Amino acid sequence: MATLGVLALQGGFEAHQRAAESLGHRTRRVRTPEDLQDLDGLILPGGESTVMLKLATLGGLDAPLDAFVRSGRPVLATCAGLILAARTVLGPAQRSFGWLDVTVRRNGWGRQLDSFEGTADDTTVPLVFIRAPRIEAVGDVEVLLRLNGEPVMVRQGRVFGATFHPELTSDLRIHRQVFGT
Repeated sequence: MATLGVLALQGGFEAHQRAAESLGHRTRRVRTPEDLQDLDGLILPGGESTVMLKLATLGGLDAPLDAFVRSGRPVLATCAGLILAARTVLGPAQRSFGWLDVTVRRNGWGRQLDSFEGTADDTTVPLVFIRAPRIEAVGDVEVLLRLNGEPVMVRQGRVFGATFHPELTSDLRIHRQVFGT
């Protein structure tokens, strides 16, 4: 059983906590650098990426988050979390950490009214998109899931990035893939 941190500055962190806990993991909300101590993995949830970045900076989390992710422990970055993890962000351009060699477009799948559900190509993995970023270019990453041929989940080392919200379904395969049972 692992202890997983869930970045809890803003956004949909509670659903990720429930998903991880249903797999038997302990969770801790991460709001300060000290909250990262002794964690086995980390979840960067959906929400508003510019607000998350501002609050992380104000809370002194930028360098500790970067060090944690670069330590090689597993990380799941979903929706806004993927925006934080991307190398390049468009629509509009914004700062990001660059942990995943991808270019993403904020709200690339549409605004709130354009939210939708689907199923990943060649799988039964359910996908929930809410103001989701779109992966426009991939570099040195492995594409794990696609929707209509477009990448929607990638991995680089132990960092996994998803444009969708796996925590909003009852299917725990994504959390299990990243953190185990």
